[in-house]
Amino acid sequence: MKQQILNLLPPGHPWKDRIHWFDSLDSTNNRAKLMAREGAPHGTVLIAGHQTGGRGRMGRFFHSPAGKGLYLSVLLRPTAPPEQWMHLTCATAVAACQAMENACGLRPGIKWTNDLVWSRRKLGGILTELVTLPGSTAAIVGIGINLSQNAEDFPPELRSMAGSLAMFCQSLPSREKLAAMLIQQLQQMDRDLLTEKASTLDIYRKNCITLDTDVSIVQGESVRHGHALTVDDRGALVVSFPDGHTEAVNSGEVSIRGMYGYV
Repeated sequence: MKQQILNLLPPGHPWKDRIHWFDSLDSTNNRAKLMAREGAPHGTVLIAGHQTGGRGRMGRFFHSPAGKGLYLSVLLRPTAPPEQWMHLTCATAVAACQAMENACGLRPGIKWTNDLVWSRRKLGGILTELVTLPGSTAAIVGIGINLSQNAEDFPPELRSMAGSLAMFCQSLPSREKLAAMLIQQLQQMDRDLLTEKASTLDIYRKNCITLDTDVSIVQGESVRHGHALTVDDRGALVVSFPDGHTEAVNSGEVSIRGMYGYV
């Protein structure tokens, strides 16, 4: 698997000597955090054939069966302070959408902030985590993409909302091809993270299916309903509420009316 990915990357790719393949891990993000503390370099990429403890936002389990998806994390060591790259998850989502389009011609939409969706089904997700180190902060960006599942491959509780590229793409890319495409897009995203922030966020907004929809925002025991307006320059969702006030939401669970069970 690793050699096949290396063969698909262009000669001289700067991350080519930092790619690690694992048949199985609890979580590529967990291993990447350990490697960050051990001094692994910027651009270290971890790919697993199977995850026993894959995670999404808010501690949710990400179903990661062997051979059915792409489970990848990259370790980034930005030189700027974290407040300058709060849009990292948005930039990663744009990179993942471009990689999927390059690999099979399907460009998913983005459900704020980190779900990759098509035909109202979740094809994948992104989990960004920070690691505080002496004198710096590293970022671990994890991406899981459902590749070859049929509907019956998902647990019963996920079948109405989960999807895979196999369910929608006329020509299904190999895991190796999708991994190589994703690594290339992530490296370009990292290169342009600070210099192309405005254009990246413009693309994110164009691809974000949450905008101009009615949403519910769950934060702890609080549930509020509003209308999603835009995404600001820090990646927060700007929502208008029935009482007339507008607020930038950057935490909690945001559900779109009519999607994932929100009626």
